[in-house]
Amino acid sequence: MGGATTRKPRKERKENAERRRRQLLDAARRSILTHGLARTTLATVADEAGLSQGVAVFYFTSKGGLLTETLRDLYEGYESLWMRALEGAGEAPLDRLMALLAADFSAEACGPDVLPLWFAFWGELRFTGHYAEVAAEFDMRRHAALSGIWAALLPQSSQTEAEQLAEWMESLTDGYWQRLHLAPESYDRARALAASKVCLSRLVPDLLRAPTT
Repeated sequence: MGGATTRKPRKERKENAERRRRQLLDAARRSILTHGLARTTLATVADEAGLSQGVAVFYFTSKGGLLTETLRDLYEGYESLWMRALEGAGEAPLDRLMALLAADFSAEACGPDVLPLWFAFWGELRFTGHYAEVAAEFDMRRHAALSGIWAALLPQSSQTEAEQLAEWMESLTDGYWQRLHLAPESYDRARALAASKVCLSRLVPDLLRAPTT
C-alpha cells in the first residue's frame, strides 16, 4: 500500500510535465505561424500557451532550446505519420511506395498550418547547427526507408541506383510542397499527389503504369 501511494504522485507529476511540455510545443507552433521564427520568443510562446514565461524557461531554458525541440517534434510527427502508412500498407513494395506518397500529401504532413513551419525552419538550416542536426537525423532514416522500398521494387538495381531513385522522389515531393506553400490558391494536395504518381509512372513505366488515383 505504501509503495502504491508514493508512485501515484510521481506519475501525476510526470503526466503534468508532459502536458505542460506539449502545451508549450503547440504554442511555439502557433507563435511561429503568427510572428515568424525570428520574432518568436519565450515570451510569445508563453503568452500563446497562457502560461508564465518562467514556466517556459523551466521546461526549455532558452528560445534556442525551445525552437530546436519544436523542430524535433515536427519531425517526430512526420516520421510517425509515414511509418504508420508503411505499417498499414503490408509487404508489397509498390503498395508501400504509394502509401508513403499518399502520407506525404496528407494534411498532417503538409497542410496550411504545417507547411509554413517546415519552410521557416528549413530556411535556417544553414545557419543553425542544432536545426541541421535534427533534420539530418530524421532525413537519414527517411532516406533509408525509401531506398529500401526502391531496392525491393527493382531488385536488379544497385544500391546506388535505389538511393538515387529515393533522392529523386524526395526532390519531387519537396518541390510540390514548395509549390503548395508558395501558391496555395492555385494548387492543392490532391493535384500534387496525382501529379507525383504520374511522374513516378514515367520514371519507371514498366512498374508504375500512370496511376492517377
